[in-house]
Amino acid sequence: MRSRPVRRRGILSGTGILITMLAGTLAALVFPVWSYADRSGTGLDTLNAQTVPTSYGPLSALDRDFVTRVRLAGLWELPAGQQAEEKGTTQAVRTAGEHLVQGHTFLDARVRDVAGRLGLALPDQPNAQQQQWLATLNTAQGEEYDRDFANLLRQAHGKVFTVVAQVRATTRNSLVRALADDANATVLDHIKVLEATGFVDFDALARDAATASPPPLTYSPAPPGPTTDPGTPVPVTPSATYPLPPATSSPPPPVTG
Repeated sequence: MRSRPVRRRGILSGTGILITMLAGTLAALVFPVWSYADRSGTGLDTLNAQTVPTSYGPLSALDRDFVTRVRLAGLWELPAGQQAEEKGTTQAVRTAGEHLVQGHTFLDARVRDVAGRLGLALPDQPNAQQQQWLATLNTAQGEEYDRDFANLLRQAHGKVFTVVAQVRATTRNSLVRALADDANATVLDHIKVLEATGFVDFDALARDAATASPPPLTYSPAPPGPTTDPGTPVPVTPSATYPLPPATSSPPPPVTG
């Protein structure tokens, strides 16, 4: 009677292959955990490479982008506010314009002070897209102007609002943190008064937010980080009708007793 050949089981068998694959997967999962700190190209590596030291704390690329954005916002929103005071057909639109003038007069003074302390150069004219928005407002008349004003400004403020929140949550620089506090209060005020005009298209805002890609960084025209001589940024010239509003501060605690 002939004996049957015995099938050997080893690492190349079905079970062995499965065990080998599982071990390889486990190794791949474990490897990045202990080697992450030594790998280049990670988010932390990029942060460290683009961050420079200052006497007010580390200054990141996002911090510099934020400072530039605050300045750019004032360069077009302040004149837009002045225009709305004249061209707005309703009191609500004219009031929104007044808030824009007051808020960006204050923020422009703040951002120029911060940039000077950090040694950062600032732009002295709106970017191409902002100039397009101003051109749109220049040609619009009547109710069309009211709608264009409310929606263009509300859309712009909504986008910068998210940047302010991110910077406030992550910055390690005390000057940038304080500027973010002031920007947060100012931008929120502007959002509210623009919505109070009754002309904001919330459906359009939602569609735009759902389809928009993250905006690119708006790099400062200065080299990254503080410079020895930042120069004197050209200030925005506000209307002399409105005084500079005070810095934002917490309300005093209630009196008890």
